[in-house]
Amino acid sequence: MLTRPLGNTGLELSALGFGASSLGAEFRNIDVNEALKCVDVALERGMNYIDTAAYYGRGMSEVMLGQVLPKIPRDSYILSTKLGRYAPQHFDFSARRVVESIDISLERMRLEQLDIVFCHDIEFVDLDQIVHETLPALRKEVEKGKVRFIGVSGYPMKIFQEMLRQTDLDVVLTYNHYTLQNDMALQLVQPCHDQGVGLINAAPFSARLLTDAPLPVWHKATDEVRTVAKAAADHCRSKGSEIAKLALQYSVANESFASCVVGSANPNRVNQWCDWLDEPLDETLVAEVKEILKPIHNWFYSEGRPENGDQA
Repeated sequence: MLTRPLGNTGLELSALGFGASSLGAEFRNIDVNEALKCVDVALERGMNYIDTAAYYGRGMSEVMLGQVLPKIPRDSYILSTKLGRYAPQHFDFSARRVVESIDISLERMRLEQLDIVFCHDIEFVDLDQIVHETLPALRKEVEKGKVRFIGVSGYPMKIFQEMLRQTDLDVVLTYNHYTLQNDMALQLVQPCHDQGVGLINAAPFSARLLTDAPLPVWHKATDEVRTVAKAAADHCRSKGSEIAKLALQYSVANESFASCVVGSANPNRVNQWCDWLDEPLDETLVAEVKEILKPIHNWFYSEGRPENGDQA
């Protein structure tokens, strides 16, 4: 699989990254053995980048990875995890918790060093704390050798613009903002490039919006968004394809992002994604689908504190 440079870090990430949130049973009940096999399949297919978080499964994702990673040569994969969010409404970005969280993540995954650590979903808290307390505490962990690179993750574009303006980051992880339906993350490409910050995209399916699967109950899509997205999916089927395939190929194709992260607890699904990337992108179908999606182009939802959100 193709690899791409991650900003000025010196790391080379696979164009498709494995998201380990599903290993924490975040979205459905899982078969543990199947879920663990996903990691092996991902690595076998050339996905050298694995992303997880203390939040996923409230620690379960990291514990599951701890059953697999010690058996794998450490230089064969790049791992990121996240801290600061530990339950849906539980956030702690204090310097003390930074130290504790890193040590716990290392213990869960049975590792001696984390390649990347993100401050997780920072739109839910006062950004001043991230700037003046959390990130400086993370830099101390870099000095200790427990972490190599640090960054921030979240949903609204505004949080990244603020962090790039106020702080010294290594990496940014954005999700749901570079898909067939939403390309707002493109506004981060030049600022990140200018500052040598690595840029990672996640969730090319926009939480199943760009698939044939039913949307989860927690999805915030409006009736219009659901109707338009279904029309796009129906069109893909009428052309002998499926929207999930097109969505994945489209998001991965943009070389401005070091990697596109997507996860599953089904090893057959992981293999399917890699097979899709071996096929050419149907540019004509992309244009047709984008035309159908035009009424909801760059639709987004509110997440986190109002002052940290995007302006409509």
